[in-house]
Amino acid sequence: MTPSTGGLRLHHPIGPSAGVVSRGLRGSDRLPSAGRIICTWRRHRLTVAATAEKSPKDLLLDEDRGSLLSRQRKVDELLDTVKWDDKGLAVAIVQHVDTGAILMQGFANRDALATTISSRKATFYSRSRSKLWTKGETSSNFINVCDIFLDCDRDSIIYLGKPDGPTCHTGSETCYFSSVSQELESSDQVKGNELAASTLYSLESTISKRKAELDQSGSGKPSWTKKLLLSSVLLCKKIREEADELCRTLEDNEDKTRTASEMADVLYHAMVLLAVRDVKMENVLEILRQRFSQSGIEEKQSRARN
Repeated sequence: MTPSTGGLRLHHPIGPSAGVVSRGLRGSDRLPSAGRIICTWRRHRLTVAATAEKSPKDLLLDEDRGSLLSRQRKVDELLDTVKWDDKGLAVAIVQHVDTGAILMQGFANRDALATTISSRKATFYSRSRSKLWTKGETSSNFINVCDIFLDCDRDSIIYLGKPDGPTCHTGSETCYFSSVSQELESSDQVKGNELAASTLYSLESTISKRKAELDQSGSGKPSWTKKLLLSSVLLCKKIREEADELCRTLEDNEDKTRTASEMADVLYHAMVLLAVRDVKMENVLEILRQRFSQSGIEEKQSRARN
């Protein structure tokens, strides 16, 4: 028997619950409610039928589109939180992901930041040309962005990335190579050529200079660094000695300052070995970064396979 409500026939595909709902309604309420049930059910049947007709590939594409739309909404919401200046710009600084060096500074607008997020290439807004530009689009020295940071006031940006080559148009690794202290202390009006480097990279630079001086004839007693560079036997002996002394600070429960001092010795001598082998500290830190998402056990197993 087909239940009826005010001339509107409710067909069984709606399910038994429809009859219960219809019988539970009173007066004029019954017709609109029944109509809503039929419409809802028909829309559901059409959706199920349309979904059933789609191939697995189409379903995956729909899922991808949904993910993209969701991500785009998140990007838009993030861009809304940036405090752009009255010209719609914010300072964008590029920092080397491994060395920590400040490479360059430019300006970004909403589109530039959005492009950087999607392309993972450092993109800026040119105030002189009034257009977007991507670092490396003419030189091929792109900056591959690993992450992006906003400051506490959300009015300046850091692109944390890895450059494909020199960042500065002069051919320098960084645009910051003019030391104010050097210029003030020098009597000559010459441009400085000291890269803005941390303690670790200042040490590496000094070791590199000593290595370059080995081919130069000169009088006087050679420095300790030069002695180490000239004798692999002496260098390896010192690394083993310093590593053992570092371990003893733990075994003998020595003062923390002693541990720091011995670690400094290990690091210095190891960096001399890197210079002998023409390996940069940047290469070491890059490998460490790549291992962040890998357990020590997995890393050792990968070494055995290779």
